[in-house]
Amino acid sequence: MRKPLLEVKNLTIGYPVWRGVLRRKVGEVRAVDDVSFTIHEGETLGLVGESGCGKSTAAKAVINILKATVPGVHQEGEIVFHREGGPVNLLQLSRRKMQPLRAEIQMIFQDPFSSLNPRMAVGSMIEAPLRLHTKQTKKERIDRVHWLLERVGLQASQADRYPHEFSGGQRQRIGIARALAVNPKLIVADEPVSALDVSVQAQVVNLLADLQDEFGLTYLFVAHDLSVVHHISDRIAVMYLGDLVEIGEADLVYQQPAHPYSRALLSAVPHPDPRADRTGRIILEGEIPTPLAKPSGCAFRTRCPIAEPACSKEIPPLTPKETGQLAACPYT
Repeated sequence: MRKPLLEVKNLTIGYPVWRGVLRRKVGEVRAVDDVSFTIHEGETLGLVGESGCGKSTAAKAVINILKATVPGVHQEGEIVFHREGGPVNLLQLSRRKMQPLRAEIQMIFQDPFSSLNPRMAVGSMIEAPLRLHTKQTKKERIDRVHWLLERVGLQASQADRYPHEFSGGQRQRIGIARALAVNPKLIVADEPVSALDVSVQAQVVNLLADLQDEFGLTYLFVAHDLSVVHHISDRIAVMYLGDLVEIGEADLVYQQPAHPYSRALLSAVPHPDPRADRTGRIILEGEIPTPLAKPSGCAFRTRCPIAEPACSKEIPPLTPKETGQLAACPYT
């Protein structure tokens, strides 16, 4: 059994709703609602769901940047990171106390066009975390930058170039090199391939898998494409409207989804064969409820094809299924 590296316990995140000239708080959007999961050393946990389900919010909470970017955000629960000095709850750390841990937890951002400073050469951007977290000499840092660029499929001679001189796929490789610079233990990848062409997506995903084997990395891989997540993940967690509805081994969730939402999400994956049988495709009816007026009980019940009256009374817990995964549905 691998040791747990990150434990998310009962994580709840609410975004404030402001109105009026004086910005008075009139409500709160529950972006993440009582979510718990564990990531073990050396594994990849894929976090999937449609846009607005709260997966990116959960990812940003893991690296503890919400307090600095969202004024008035409400956070509850625990995010326990196991490091050599002992476990630490990241949600309780201030910006100053969190800084030393940035070398152990890095992030690859979704948009490679906005995550890089257009006024800095790419070599300087990759070198920046080395200046902050290491005591390497200038020559050692430059050698490290050149090695990282070559390791992610670029050339050392490109270190003096600026982001606008690179394609989207190349920019994302630069972001990966920057994340690897300080030898992190955990990398949070927030939809790292969603802004890239399909042909480039496979290259970046394969690169991440190769780097994981080489450096012993642990990934929290956030995406909405189940086929991409299945390719790289050891386990898959499915979110809907802030709730975790299913979690289990990647092959089990992909081939035998237990929750009705997971089944609908999987049936929407495009099939490359135009002659393939599409009679089993699940088409959900109705609109996605607003997080401001989340349905009582199971959040998916308003669109679920097997919903029962009891589904509106209480939120179903994650329970073991015969296929082996955990799912928050008593009727499957």
